[in-house]
Amino acid sequence: MQRKWFQYWFNSPYYHILYSQRNDEEAEFLIDNLSAYLKPSASSNILDIACGRGRHAIYLNKKGYDVTGIDLSEQSIKYAQQFEQKHLRFFVHDMRKLLYINYFDLALNLFTSFGYFETEKDHVDALKSFRKGIKDDGTVVIDYFNTLKILRNLTHQEIKTVDGIEFQIKKFVSDGKIIKHINFEHRGKDFAFEERVKAFTLADFERMLASSGLKLVESFGDYALNAFDENKSDRLILICKKA
Repeated sequence: MQRKWFQYWFNSPYYHILYSQRNDEEAEFLIDNLSAYLKPSASSNILDIACGRGRHAIYLNKKGYDVTGIDLSEQSIKYAQQFEQKHLRFFVHDMRKLLYINYFDLALNLFTSFGYFETEKDHVDALKSFRKGIKDDGTVVIDYFNTLKILRNLTHQEIKTVDGIEFQIKKFVSDGKIIKHINFEHRGKDFAFEERVKAFTLADFERMLASSGLKLVESFGDYALNAFDENKSDRLILICKKA
């Protein structure tokens, strides 16, 4: 089967160079606030879906939880596995496929790690696997960007220089996706990658959640867990339960 854009880009070392400004402090701030709001018990089993290199999972484990991280990127999981211990483990796994059934107290999908697939069926299949993976009283948390604000403030062209590499970035909207073209030269070679993320709104999520057997119980608009405002909020954070 042909590899998708995210399998190339997320496995590339340049992905981590471009986004190296994503700091642990921000990740820990969100986890602290979610923990205070959700109050998971000390014995909770937590799933970090599309965990990347594991920054959220590692911090959750430091807070005392049993954590499993999954990601499609072999290189990210290989990096994360150096932090494994008794109550922290990482697997290469596709979020559309079930890992464990009725096992997790909490499943997290953070930092817009959704919206990558071509069809709505693929996204609903992913949500169904999230649902099947949690216990009957479990919780699913999805953290997405606020699409409406992104579309209003889209920067169509920019240049970012990180570690001496000049990344030329073009953004545009096509076929219901926010697309980012990333071009750069390094060590005499030209590189071209892209990101393609669905422009899902709150209404889109409500429809897909209903199709997957989940229900929305609360929404927030930032990592401080303030109320969601489609005009002002940077994030769309969804707290979901089994319907």
